[in-house]
Parts: sequence; C-alpha cells; structure tokens
Amino acid sequence: MTVRFVLGLQWGDEGKGKVTDYLSDWAEVVVRTQGGANAGHTVIIEDKKYVLHLLPSGIIRPNVKCLITHGVVVDPKQLIDEIEEMRGHGVEISDRNLFLSERAHVVMPYHKLLDGAREEMDSKKGSQIGTTKRGIGPCYADKAQRIGIRVGDLYQENLRQKLEPLVAEKSAMLRYFGIGEEISVDRICDDIAEQREVIRPFVCDTYSMIREAVDSGKKILVEGAQGSLLDIDFGTYPYVTSSNCSSGGLITGSGIAPTELSSVTGVVKAYTTRVGSGPFPSEMDQATGERVRNVGKEFGATTGRPRRCGWLDVVALRYTINLSGVTDIALMKLDVLSGLETIRIAVGYKLGGKSIQTPPACTKDFEKLEVEYLDLPGWTENISGARTMNDLPENARRYVETISDLAGIPFTSVSVGPGRAQTIRLED
Repeated sequence: MTVRFVLGLQWGDEGKGKVTDYLSDWAEVVVRTQGGANAGHTVIIEDKKYVLHLLPSGIIRPNVKCLITHGVVVDPKQLIDEIEEMRGHGVEISDRNLFLSERAHVVMPYHKLLDGAREEMDSKKGSQIGTTKRGIGPCYADKAQRIGIRVGDLYQENLRQKLEPLVAEKSAMLRYFGIGEEISVDRICDDIAEQREVIRPFVCDTYSMIREAVDSGKKILVEGAQGSLLDIDFGTYPYVTSSNCSSGGLITGSGIAPTELSSVTGVVKAYTTRVGSGPFPSEMDQATGERVRNVGKEFGATTGRPRRCGWLDVVALRYTINLSGVTDIALMKLDVLSGLETIRIAVGYKLGGKSIQTPPACTKDFEKLEVEYLDLPGWTENISGARTMNDLPENARRYVETISDLAGIPFTSVSVGPGRAQTIRLED
C-alpha cells in the first residue's frame, strides 16, 4: 500500500506546502481533505513564490492528479481566482489534473459576513478567536446542521428554493450582530450561475477516484491543512480551526480507510509559531520573538498577520505525534535559528506542581502552567547550503538529534531554506 499522509504537528504554518511539493515528485495523486481558503501553503521554486489556499500543493508538479475532496469547504470565487493566478505563473490546470468533489460544501457570501460579524463582536468583548474571516466556521456549522449547500447542489434546479430560507435566516443573524448589510438572493444566484460554469469541468465523484487509486496501488499523498494543535477536538479550544487537522480528519475527509495508510509524515518547525489569539506556553520574549519573526518571514500567507514566535515545544509535539500515529518527521526552517546564542526546548509541563504529559484541555489552565526548558548552545554559521547532516555545524546537528530523541521519532528531512533544493533528505 502506498498512501502517505502529510500534516502539521503545531499551530499551522509549519511548512507543509514545501514538504508536499517535494513529496509530490513521488506521488501520482495528491489530495486535499479538510479546511478551506483559510489555509495558506507556500511553495518556492527557483525564486518563484506560489501561495496556495484551496489547490493542493501538488498542482505545481506535471502529471500529478490533484483532488479537493468532500472534507474541504470551497469558496468558488477563491478557487477560480487561484486557478487563474496559477495559470498566470505558467502552471497547467485542467480537467486532467484537478478534480473537485461534488460533495464538498460551498462557502457562501453570508458565511463570510457572519464570520466577520462574530469576530467583530468578540473583539469588542476581548474574546476574539483570530479567525481569517473566510467563512470557514459558519460553513462547517451549516454542514453540521444539515442545511449546507454542496457543490453538486449548484447544478440543481431547486438551488434558489434552498437558498431563500437560508438567506432569510442569515439576514436575521446579521441584524442580531448589528450588521444591516442586505443579502440578495438574486445576486448570489447570478454569481453562482457564472462560477459554476467555470468550475464545472472539475466537478466529479472524488471518492470513487480515490477508491480506484487505492485499489490499483497508485502512490497517494494526502495533504493536511492547518496544524494538529488547531484541531477542533484536540487543539487549544476554542482557539482552533473548524475541522479535524489530525490524521483522523484526513481519513474521514478522503474516504481512505485507516488500514490502507502506509505512513504519516509530521511537519514540524524548528521553533513554534501561532497566528491570532490563544494559549502559547513556549512563547519567546519580545526581542527574540521579533528577531525570529523577521528572519523567518513569519507573516500569514493568507492574511499577512504577524505570527507569534516561540521555542519548540516537545510536550505538545509528543501529544500530536501520538494523536496522528506519526511515523516520521520533516523538520523545517532550521536555518532561521542561526545566530542565536542559546536555543531552548520546552521539555516539561507542570500544573499545580504536578507534571503533566499533554497540553491541558481547558484554556484557563494554560495560565497556571509552568514550563520546563532544556537549553542548548546555538550556532552562528549560515547553514542554507547544507545538503547532508555532516554539512551542519556540530551544535545544529546536536539540536536536530536532541529533538528526534525527545520526540522518539526519526527525521526524514531537514529544511535549511525556503527553496525546493534547500533540503537535507535522510530517507532512502
């Protein structure tokens, strides 16, 4: 069996786009299974930067079939804009290499309005989540309430009949939030009439395609979005995304059975970042965090927001490794730490004087958390040209080996720069 999962083990932004891109050289099928346009996967090839939100990162590789499955919530306008942008970069996208599930739920204009309205209200109360305002949460809420619009519905004669009561309901909700913006059913239907014709060539039954690929032994790479600590069930709730980002979400979002999975590659930054609000036990002091943010260009690919920076947290890392059955790790952005005199690793948590092995379930408990650190000497050398572990300075090798020992998982690659070639490959 040749099914490989790639997913983030932190709060997202770990570098999954680059990992998926170089693994796509092996894959025949690349699958996106959850999240929506709130994801931002960046791939840099020969100084050209590609930022993907809905399209799988494998789309840049020729001869790879890319699937957006039923677990993803799809904004048709965003998808169309992204397709045109990638075509402008010379990337071929057609019904031969891009496939969109007819079961995927559609992000409607009222979802984005509601997302922004709730965030604004929460901001005034000082309890904002830090959403991207892309309508992801409200769309998943409609899916759970069984009132959502799916891609296949866009081509049905009763679409307007479905939309009218939904628009009335969402308009009332917006009035509650103090938003008087009128939602026009006519405008929505007119926009959909244009959008559905553009995406029509890609719409299909992706589940049947996946089953055929699995049964015929095709090499399948499943690309996770966001990160495991943002998982709606296992993350730092409520400061999470609206989908399951662990391997469980990739299974339900693709239709691939657990027994058909060959390996799970966890993507880990050599430090930690998170965007928006929420607990962050290993957050750096302001000066160090600012330095790492600027060197690592830690600004959101989707929103441009500055990311909070922290030391690598091995307690949280072991938690997400176990959660998803991770078999190997891709370590990213090691080069960003060059020049730091001391590098810290969070190796233990104490709550109420007692050691705990996993992040607390309740957000308030993070305020009482004591973090234990292991300090290692840093290095000053520029490591961006390293292509083997022996090319790294001793202290950099020691840092990588320490992380692997603490996590209990082998590394298959170490990234020393944003480019496709700036990777130390440790797998066969």
